[in-house]
Amino acid sequence: MKNLPLLYCGMLMALVAPWCGLILASNVQYGRLQPGAAEDGDPVYPKPTGGLAEQGRQVYIQMGCAYCHTQMPRPASAEVLLDQTVKTKDGTKVEPVFISPDIARGWAKRGAVARDYIYQSRPLLGFVRVGPDLADVGARPIAAADSDWLLLHLYDAQIERPGSMMPPFRFLFTTQKIGDKPSALALKLPDSEPIKPAPGYEIVPTTRALALAAYLRSLNMDYELPEVKFR
Repeated sequence: MKNLPLLYCGMLMALVAPWCGLILASNVQYGRLQPGAAEDGDPVYPKPTGGLAEQGRQVYIQMGCAYCHTQMPRPASAEVLLDQTVKTKDGTKVEPVFISPDIARGWAKRGAVARDYIYQSRPLLGFVRVGPDLADVGARPIAAADSDWLLLHLYDAQIERPGSMMPPFRFLFTTQKIGDKPSALALKLPDSEPIKPAPGYEIVPTTRALALAAYLRSLNMDYELPEVKFR
């Protein structure tokens, strides 16, 4: 029993050493990161978000979106040889290209780095990719401010993406009677949509739906950082 204190010390060190390596070392390495510019004189990124977009982040969490969508595009180091081809510089032939699958899909122009998440107390990196990565969805045409694609997709993903596994979030919308004129926020349902409001009624997004759409539009990695550039 005389070695019992030594045994306890060894067990304690076995627990403390990994904690120091994972938590303290990571904090020392990344905890002081600040926004940075890709080149001297360029704007600094990332930018903080707030207001309606921050409210939408909470809706994103409540709806469990992080279970099916990641926010972490694969970096260039994850590149693989794809079947797609590109023209050589002189334009005389085509050749296979090595590229990150996420970049090839148009999900982002570059991979994610630690600096992208400095304003997030809890980065929503996700669990599995049942759906596409959303870290840069705000830079895609579908998220344009004058487009209601995102709201239609939230209402029922089958409208814009037949066969999509994403469940409909119709409860984030409400049906109301049309007043003197239709609401500017009313969904423009296609003629092929089988479920439509009764004549004289319209479907409009609730505050939660608008906040979620604002959050998705705020997810934009269309900028370069000191440690990562576009291809």
